[in-house]
Amino acid sequence: MSPLEQATEKRHAVFVPYPAQGHVNPMMQLAKLIHSRDFHITFVNTEFNHNRLIRSKGPDSVKGLSDFVFETLPDGLPPSDKDGTQDVPALCDSIKKTCLGPFKELVTKINSSSQVPQVTCIVADGIMTFGSKAARELGIPEVTLWTASACGFMGYLQYGELVKRGIIPFKDSGPVF
Repeated sequence: MSPLEQATEKRHAVFVPYPAQGHVNPMMQLAKLIHSRDFHITFVNTEFNHNRLIRSKGPDSVKGLSDFVFETLPDGLPPSDKDGTQDVPALCDSIKKTCLGPFKELVTKINSSSQVPQVTCIVADGIMTFGSKAARELGIPEVTLWTASACGFMGYLQYGELVKRGIIPFKDSGPVF
């Protein structure tokens, strides 16, 4: 079988984690596990996190393999030289407003390439709702991965009720998706 025939036969998962270490690391672990099951992987970081990774671990850290590649999306925030965490409320708001279009363009670009397999599923972080929306709009199966603890997940699901009862007093500190 030629390399092109092999590429078209292989399954292809696109991973899109929320751009924070506690989200990227579990997604990366799952991506590596899925890769070991003969999947082509595209791991999508924000440009900020991608550049931060290169500064921290060097350019070889994102070279990947021929069937495990890294791509980037803009997060919609102004460029920053900081290595620290970005402003979380601003990041959440910006991601919600700006990432759907660029992500759909990326998946469409991948699917129009004859060098890699067609995307067969999108694995989106639970708070990267644009990943799930893009999958539905493009007709691609999707999986949502909640990377936080079960307690964190329940807090996320019940956030409105916790605010209503006065248990969590700050409305601007919770999920914005």
